[in-house]
Amino acid sequence: MLKNNLSKILGEKRIKMSELQRMTGLSKRTVFRLYHNQTSNISFDTADRICNALEITIGELFEHVPDE
Repeated sequence: MLKNNLSKILGEKRIKMSELQRMTGLSKRTVFRLYHNQTSNISFDTADRICNALEITIGELFEHVPDE
């Protein structure tokens, strides 16, 4: 399973969801759902925008957690 680390990263960088929306051009709903881990997929474009805006790698945004 992939674990979404967006809320942790935004907290560490002290960036609000509204600021990430402005930085990426993503919709409020998209950022909200990703932040609250309420989505089961993400487009490459969305992931790329987030990684570029936060200056992180895809490996920092998502973490692989082996299934039990």
